[in-house]
Amino acid sequence: MSVPNSLDELIAALRCLPGVGPKSAQRMAYHLLQHERDGAQRLSRALLAALQNLRHCTRCNAFAESEICARCAAPRRDASLLCVVETPADLNMMEQSQLYNGLYYCLMGRIEPLGGVGPRELQIERLIVRASGGEVQEVILATNFTNEGEATAHYLAEVLRARGLKVSRIARGLPVGAELEYTDAGTIGQALVERRPL
Repeated sequence: MSVPNSLDELIAALRCLPGVGPKSAQRMAYHLLQHERDGAQRLSRALLAALQNLRHCTRCNAFAESEICARCAAPRRDASLLCVVETPADLNMMEQSQLYNGLYYCLMGRIEPLGGVGPRELQIERLIVRASGGEVQEVILATNFTNEGEATAHYLAEVLRARGLKVSRIARGLPVGAELEYTDAGTIGQALVERRPL
């Protein structure tokens, strides 16, 4: 017996999520249709609204509903500090530490030569222009402690120091191989407080 086309499409669509294989996607699809039809409708509306309304902030490159996000527009944030993160999820974890009041730049990835991702694909030139504009006094590199995150931090440190900027790296309060998105706010806060120059 074959699966109806629309159900098959739903299962295939759910597989685009990280860590979701064929069986998990199938379980999610059946659960939504059998037990959470209202939740499925809400999920559909929220996903469509996000796709229609979200864009990248022209300053920090994170998601926003306007040209400049509320965080970048906030007058009380310390514009002399610029924290570079890999993803919006990492940015949110940094914010949850409640120990950082500067601004951000979100790379939307990391340098991965084997995956074909280099400085050009990450639009690192935008970061360099932002950091070199005269307002930023220190760039804090908060990339993940993975091989790719370390390579990205090393590359950025070289490029930014060559432009006369002070560059620091969050401390290794995080385990090697850890990603910010999955780390508790207290550990991130400690790593931020104990950051070191590069």
